[in-house]
Amino acid sequence: MSVSTAALDPSVCAPLPVLGQDVTVPLVTGGEVTYAALDYAASAPALQRVWDDVAAYAPYYGSVHRGAGYLSQLSTDLFENSRRTVAEFLGCRPEDQVVFTRSTTDSLNLLAAAIPANCQVFVYETEHHASLLPWRDAQVTYLNAPRTPGQAVETLERALADREPYGPALVCVTGASNVTGELWPVRELAAAAHAHGARIVLDAAQLAPHHPVDIAELDVDWVAFSGHKLYAPFGSGVLAGRADWLQAAEPYLAGGGASRKVARRADGGVDVDWHTTAARHEAGSPNVIGVYSIASACKALTGAGFDSLVAREQELVSRVREGLAEVPEVQVLSLFGDDAPRVGVISFVVRGWNSSHFAAALSAEYGIGVRDGLFCAHPLVRTLLGSDPQDPGECGAPEAEPGERSLNAIRVSFGAGTPDEHIDRFLRAVTELVREGAQWKYRTEDGRCVPDRGEAPQV
Repeated sequence: MSVSTAALDPSVCAPLPVLGQDVTVPLVTGGEVTYAALDYAASAPALQRVWDDVAAYAPYYGSVHRGAGYLSQLSTDLFENSRRTVAEFLGCRPEDQVVFTRSTTDSLNLLAAAIPANCQVFVYETEHHASLLPWRDAQVTYLNAPRTPGQAVETLERALADREPYGPALVCVTGASNVTGELWPVRELAAAAHAHGARIVLDAAQLAPHHPVDIAELDVDWVAFSGHKLYAPFGSGVLAGRADWLQAAEPYLAGGGASRKVARRADGGVDVDWHTTAARHEAGSPNVIGVYSIASACKALTGAGFDSLVAREQELVSRVREGLAEVPEVQVLSLFGDDAPRVGVISFVVRGWNSSHFAAALSAEYGIGVRDGLFCAHPLVRTLLGSDPQDPGECGAPEAEPGERSLNAIRVSFGAGTPDEHIDRFLRAVTELVREGAQWKYRTEDGRCVPDRGEAPQV
């Protein structure tokens, strides 16, 4: 998969309106500044369109699939229409199912619970923990981090060719790394999987907000993503794809909504007839607001023109990478090299700085929100940093004091709602911090680096 901006004009697409654009935050050095949200890879701000749609629907909220009243029927129609909107957004095949979940993590755990007995799972060590860890009841082969897209395909082909015995198999791969932002060769990996009789699930948590995802075009079997990264809050996610494994599996949750008929037996037991539709894995009262917010975000991104959104984001990616390249102390982390296509997710370390200290200074002194740590992708970040797997360091909880080397990194991420000024401020802040140092003293508190309110500034 690659992103081309050759024939696109970034100027045709302004940043999409998002909530929080006018929020101001205090600076430790005095005064306030408009908050620069550059942590989209963790949770993107809600699109204004999504918020407006949810607010308009909220007075009409009602139970779903369970009521004869007008509001219940309206909510049921909205819920099922949202399913169709998501299916269209993902380019689902006619026979595919769209199951609503809580998140990407929930979606992949659902699929893990539905895989056939004796299924072999192949997953790269470069995955986010959401796709690295759910396969506890399967025979898992962890693949080493590839250094080129071609090597990723070759590694998978060798592993699949060597598998014994020959039975059901599943490949799990990200579409865009949550650490480096690099795009993976999804279509080629899907072809390799299918050539060896395996299926493939795409973790699109970081891909779907930045780039079109088409199940049929990519020829993947399932796609998983989260609403909160797609500019849609309220804790909802999606697992979309082939229905057969899902229909054959026991319901992910047992309860109302998943059951079509329940009857007592003469021996005192209970017989259950489960749904074969997506409802089979959607027991309980669904998150209607969350589902509707995902559908609203899908419509907003499609309506804005994904080509224009991609083009503008690629221009921002280039500006950030070029700006960081001008600071010799900054090392940008990459698997596939500088020329690899990527989305608006960039991780780096700064020579002479504890990553948490640097991120804390960006926030306290410039009003810039980024992420530091291992980004719930511990094996990948350790590989990129060249650290031993047993070295200390935790996701978001550095163990080094300010000024000491840490085994974590800093991640800046952005997207459709990012103003140019936020990028400019970030690059200026990085340059000033490296050249002039922090203006304030910092200390570690509960595993986080924070401004020391009892100390005078470093001036």
